[in-house]
Amino acid sequence: MPGFELTARQHRALEEICDAFCPGGNGLPSARALGVADAVVAAVALNPREGERRQLAALLGLWDSRPLGVLGGAGVNRFSELPREQRERVLLAWGESRAPQRRAVFQALRRAALLFYYMLPGRDGTRNPVWDAIGYDGPLGPLESAPAKPLPITPVDHDQRLECDVVIVGSGAGGGAAAGVLAGAGLDVIVVESGDYYDDQDFDGSEYGALTRYYMGAPSASHDQSVALLAGSCLGGGTVVNYSTSFRTPEEVRSEWASHGVPAFTSAEYTASLDAVCERLGVSQEYNEPPTREQKLQAGCVKLGWHVDAMPRGVRNCAQGKECGYCGLGCRVGAKQSGLKTWLSDAGQAGARMIVRTRIERVLVQGGAARGIAGTTVEGHHLVVRARAVIVACGAIHTPALLRRSGLQNPNIGKYLKLHPATAVWGVYDEELKPWEGVMQALYSDQHRDLHDGYGLKYETAASHPHLFIAFSPWRGAREHFALMEGLSNTVPMGVLLRDRDGGEVRVGRDGEPVVRYKLSPFDAAHVRTGIDGAAQIHEAAGAQRIYAPQNRWVHYEPGRGSRERFMSEVDAAGYGPGQLMLGSFHIMGSARMGGWPATSACDPTGQTWDVRDLYVFDGSSFPTASGVNPQISIQAIAHLGARGLAARLT
Repeated sequence: MPGFELTARQHRALEEICDAFCPGGNGLPSARALGVADAVVAAVALNPREGERRQLAALLGLWDSRPLGVLGGAGVNRFSELPREQRERVLLAWGESRAPQRRAVFQALRRAALLFYYMLPGRDGTRNPVWDAIGYDGPLGPLESAPAKPLPITPVDHDQRLECDVVIVGSGAGGGAAAGVLAGAGLDVIVVESGDYYDDQDFDGSEYGALTRYYMGAPSASHDQSVALLAGSCLGGGTVVNYSTSFRTPEEVRSEWASHGVPAFTSAEYTASLDAVCERLGVSQEYNEPPTREQKLQAGCVKLGWHVDAMPRGVRNCAQGKECGYCGLGCRVGAKQSGLKTWLSDAGQAGARMIVRTRIERVLVQGGAARGIAGTTVEGHHLVVRARAVIVACGAIHTPALLRRSGLQNPNIGKYLKLHPATAVWGVYDEELKPWEGVMQALYSDQHRDLHDGYGLKYETAASHPHLFIAFSPWRGAREHFALMEGLSNTVPMGVLLRDRDGGEVRVGRDGEPVVRYKLSPFDAAHVRTGIDGAAQIHEAAGAQRIYAPQNRWVHYEPGRGSRERFMSEVDAAGYGPGQLMLGSFHIMGSARMGGWPATSACDPTGQTWDVRDLYVFDGSSFPTASGVNPQISIQAIAHLGARGLAARLT
């Protein structure tokens, strides 16, 4: 496990930066008092990329120097010598710099300081007093009636060599579904997960606990910090922390994928796999009571005459209400039909072994065929698993990195990355809404689903806890930002989820770690612009008193006093480039895509890599293009179909 330590000078600089973003005052603690800098250091220590850790340490070492002060707009003064207002101007100068690298530094520091300031508990483990100041309920606490963890975990407490029929790297939507099918067919299956095992008794609704334990720590953003990346990293992967939204692969997308040389996507067999997945997850529109924020989406769309419908959701006996708003931090009542409740449970009952806290370094290849994997546990024990076939299901960031580390040379590995980049337009209403409560996603609008050749966007909302608000809202100074946070209880995010056509790529550094490179193309940026305008229209129709954009600059208007046309003109001026527009990705896809030809794809129509026999990719990276809908059902259906074929061959 990598380490990260700062000198006293570097640590003081980080504390000064965090305090500039969150100085406290008027009875509220500063970032320093809450220990924000220590939390940032602990998070950075988990980044496996030594070069990035060194870069941050070097920046902090120079931060309070006079030369950097001159470059950063502080004149000949050190940052620590400046009054509060000037410190803020220095930070904003970095955020508005013409150099994208400096904007990236600002965004990384902004996110880190603000997230930990609003997520951390008090120093003594009590409630963070900031939560009361902004009217946020905070964590729910563990559920006393939560059952014990049912899945057996195979310990690796010394160097070990194991054997099985199929070893699966990754336990999320793809790996879990494949494990359930293969183990159910009587095959000896081992599932290896880099994260730990968490279940109902661990889920307490804490943002800090969830984001530091259940989510992928690195990379947390694209290389230029333009897109924040959220993906699960625990047993069950993204199925543990997703919002339970369960769309089937759209028919037009199935046809598009088939045109890439994978006719199975339009086959009855793939339909049967979709059916099986939806049945196993209990997908329905039964538990869709719209919470207050979703009522604004519905009211706005109805008034505009736009499409709005209920979400299909993979839940059983969902509590809805306040409880459900914490679902992205882990469902403590066990209603979400995650891989833990479904496929991994099936696999465990059929005898599959599960190993956690183990990073796989490479696939073992002999005679042109995959014959196992090699990795290391968090404690440093070496693991080798020999198998007749290997399934890689690490997600669309880490799957291409593992394939490259294993010697695969196909040039399409890492290419065609799609992110469904999402953003949110904020509407402030004259009533308390508590937008962190209620069903995570009950309704959606497809009004602009097809803007050009099947590419467009969806309007969705999500429970707005501080971590989500911070990701998509501007910081223009400590007082101004805290005023926005004080209005959180009255503020609704109108999410814009883009189906991106042009995408990016996952490169692999010399250290074997993935680096995500992504930039909105003019085509996709035009669709994002349509989405921002559309979200503003929904808010205005629903009665918002103030509407503001998800950009680094402060861009807003008050319906009745300002015009949406002027608002959009200012949005255009603020820009859609790196560090200008806040984007996040919850759906990471396409970096080892399936296809009919090795010249245009990384895997063949069965999911087997072109380079190595008996090596399969069953996760979101196998998508030929972006799914256009929340991808978990498509991932599970691909894994279900592929695992059925593999089981037939191996048995």
